[in-house]
Amino acid sequence: MSLNEQMEMTGEGTRPHSRAAKRCLWGGLRQQWRLLGLFEISPQHEFYDLTCMMKEGLQAAVQNTIDNPPPDELSEEDFEMEVTQIHESFRMETFAGPVFAWLRRSLGMSERDYQQSLATTQGCYLQFISNSKSKADFFLTNDKRFFLKTQNKREVKFLLSNLKIYLEHLERYPHSLLVKFLGVHRIKIPRQRKKYFIVMQSVFFPDERIEARYDIKGCEISRWTNPAPEGSQVIVVLKDLNFEGKQITLEQQRPWLLRQMEIDTAFLQRLNVLDYSLLLAHQPLHRDERAMGLSFASVIMRTTKSVNPGCSPAHSSHASVPGAVLEEESTLLVAQVDRATARCRVMETYHEDGLRQDPADGEASVTDPGLRELLAQNRRLLPSTKNPLHVIDGRELRYFVGIIDIFTVYGFRKKLEHLWKRLRYPGQSFSTISPPAYAQRICQWVQGHSQ
Repeated sequence: MSLNEQMEMTGEGTRPHSRAAKRCLWGGLRQQWRLLGLFEISPQHEFYDLTCMMKEGLQAAVQNTIDNPPPDELSEEDFEMEVTQIHESFRMETFAGPVFAWLRRSLGMSERDYQQSLATTQGCYLQFISNSKSKADFFLTNDKRFFLKTQNKREVKFLLSNLKIYLEHLERYPHSLLVKFLGVHRIKIPRQRKKYFIVMQSVFFPDERIEARYDIKGCEISRWTNPAPEGSQVIVVLKDLNFEGKQITLEQQRPWLLRQMEIDTAFLQRLNVLDYSLLLAHQPLHRDERAMGLSFASVIMRTTKSVNPGCSPAHSSHASVPGAVLEEESTLLVAQVDRATARCRVMETYHEDGLRQDPADGEASVTDPGLRELLAQNRRLLPSTKNPLHVIDGRELRYFVGIIDIFTVYGFRKKLEHLWKRLRYPGQSFSTISPPAYAQRICQWVQGHSQ
């Protein structure tokens, strides 16, 4: 829905001519409707000028990494690098550019495709207005593949200071549910405050058939959202209490999810953060999708990409879509299929039974070094779909799962808030608790709401 269409719906047909008028109009619309969902950022939009600058800046920033590819091994200088590019009406700084380019490459992303999504002239960015309490502004690329989110300086500094251990975690656990940060930038417009923003991979991609979206924190205070009216096109992200009485039905993949939640939340506990969210969405699986997932060719590709460290989404440097097999790989693939499939069966047995043993020999330990590494990495059989690291297929539904908002540190202010909420909400669960308790509670929520 464009701004003009919204103006017509409210009888507001006059085009605003100043930034103040735009801001006033949008503020009024948001308050009148409590707007939720995606809206095209057309020339009349409050953020049109800003997003045009973002596009232009990102076009140049990604071109710089195309012209200067990241090294195979990152150095301290790469993590500390700041590149400033001057444009006609603004300047943009890119932080740790080689590091994020390296991460994008490790996820199988082509820099050209990334640049095309962020800076295409075919369509505007979309603004996502949610029921979140965050003061950040959220934008989506026109293809809905990447999120751009404004951040404050403290949050950006926190991310950059922990970037190395974040990458180490993704290397150690290639199928992690943590949101994938793909870039950190700062835009400076004359006579205005500097604006920081990050680029992230969207957990809910592709979203054309998603039926329901949830933001889960594992507690009850302020965790209910009124659903959108039936038949409405408005996108509402529901919360914990909206999910009561429902289940995430994964069957064999449930143990993998529970284990990965433990791994990822233990990492966040190490960062001393809380108040992060588990994003969850679902859509029905079509009959042909269920059949495709079980086809011999699909199982070959899924198994090879999921268990072969040399061509997984976290290690591939050339496949633009995780799961794609290049022609020159076909000979090697045939030789690897039997071994990879056997490993995959062991992995599935391990996930299902929770046993560290090879069912073929009954031993209590795994002797294959490659398999030991895969089990330690908690890999799974990835689906043959876009965005496979955040997609888990059940019997009837496809689930989108990811952990976001990992910047809230449990410092003095949050400890005071915890004490106040204990008095304000006795006997009730709320979001502000210590990182160990928060990690345990959200893992328990997944365990209690999955089968």
